Amino acid sequence: MISSVNPAIKMTAILIPGVLLSFSFDIFTPLAYLLFIITVTFLFSDIPLKKWLLVFSPFIFLALGFAWMTVLYTSDGFSDGTLLFEFLWFEVTTGGVMVGVSLALRSLCFVALSLLFVLTTDSTAFMLSLMQQFKLPPKLTYGILAGYRFLPTFKHEFEVLKQAHRIRGVGRAKGIKGRINQFRRYAIPLMANAIRKAERVAIAMESKGFTGSTDRTHYHYMTVGKKDWIFFGGIVGVFFLVIFVSYSLGYLNIFGHQFG
Repeated sequence: MISSVNPAIKMTAILIPGVLLSFSFDIFTPLAYLLFIITVTFLFSDIPLKKWLLVFSPFIFLALGFAWMTVLYTSDGFSDGTLLFEFLWFEVTTGGVMVGVSLALRSLCFVALSLLFVLTTDSTAFMLSLMQQFKLPPKLTYGILAGYRFLPTFKHEFEVLKQAHRIRGVGRAKGIKGRINQFRRYAIPLMANAIRKAERVAIAMESKGFTGSTDRTHYHYMTVGKKDWIFFGGIVGVFFLVIFVSYSLGYLNIFGHQFG
């Protein structure tokens, strides 16, 4: 279901809670919404669990690092509460721990939302929806799409260059000066190939009548239907429901101010 949702609507639905979560400093709100996003991801998409965990797992350690640094360097306005223990010249309080855990959970929420979008969205459909629903200029959207399509080609050409240098006896450079020279040996031919490819793409687009005008027809039309609005209402609506529940239970904390 999620893979067939209009990408522009999907992006908007994910951005709204992603931005608003930045203002929450309690633990309950991001934790509840994180569990909801993970549940939606596996119930309404065909993302393999192994693939999702492979991408998500490194961010857990990154979030723990954020939490630990926040606990140690929490400002006086958020470090209230009982003193738990002292570490070197740092004082760890319950307020600092709550802010640190909240930051870690918010970070994981952002990652879960991003994976929900990235792993269920086709890049071509995304650019077409931005052009048709959000009225982005075709020159910008097609330019981004063409550049994205070039990335696998550049990777292949880079591997070919490395193998060609190795055959000719050019080993891996050592030291800063050697690395700089090696970068120049790779950068110049890659840039020359990129310029040639860009010229070919430009000529091909002009030959097919592409002028960058917004008044144009499309082979694929991206529509917004009932299913898209259901997804939007579910993702955004549940977020505000979590905010309401957090407020009712007295957990809601906005920039250090307790509500409820």
